[in-house]
Formats: sequence, C-alpha cells, structure tokens
Amino acid sequence: MELIRKMVLLMEEDPSGWAPDMNIEGYSPDQIGYHAYLLVDSGLATGSDVTPIGSSMPVYILNHLTSSGHDFADSARTQYIWDEVMEDMQKKGVVSAALDLVRKLLDTRIKKHLNAE
Repeated sequence: MELIRKMVLLMEEDPSGWAPDMNIEGYSPDQIGYHAYLLVDSGLATGSDVTPIGSSMPVYILNHLTSSGHDFADSARTQYIWDEVMEDMQKKGVVSAALDLVRKLLDTRIKKHLNAE
C-alpha cells in the first residue's frame, strides 16, 4: 500500500499532469511495474501494458491519474492521517486491504479530525 501511495503522490506532484519516471528508492522496477498495473486495474491511473513475453507478472507504464486517482491522492496526502490509518489496520491485524477500503478509512479519519476542531 505504501508503494501505491508513493506512486500516486509522485504523479500528482508532476506539473505536466503526466506520470514522471517512476524510480522510487527501495523498490525494484518489477515492483513498480506491477504496482503500476494495480493502479490501472483499480481505476486510479491510466497506463499501457508493456509486459514482455514470458514475464511472470504484468508490467505497466503509467500515463496519468484519473479523477479517482486524484481523489485518492487528496485522501492519502497528509502523512499523519495515513500513518494513523495504517497503524489502526496493523493493530487490528489487517495485513492488507482493498484500495477502496483504504480510501474510505482515510476519508473517515479526515472527517473525524475536521469534526474534532
């Protein structure tokens, strides 16, 4: 989930609106290519399938975020909100969750913080 977040935020930061080169420290090109596929498959980004013949996993190159991708970026941008949601999931023994669910948890946490003020 952390790589998905980093990729979405990196794309949103680019002023051109197009996805920049996805070199993210600590992640291999294979990991990034597969997570690019996940972003496209989930509807958060558009991209192109560049999977080589014989590859053991799909590989995609990202083009740009969709409206849903920008919404996810808005929900995931604030570090302490992200950390709180990830920590809550860990405390409850949730190893992973669907992107849709994570976004809902982020949105709920944001609303909680806004209502507390």
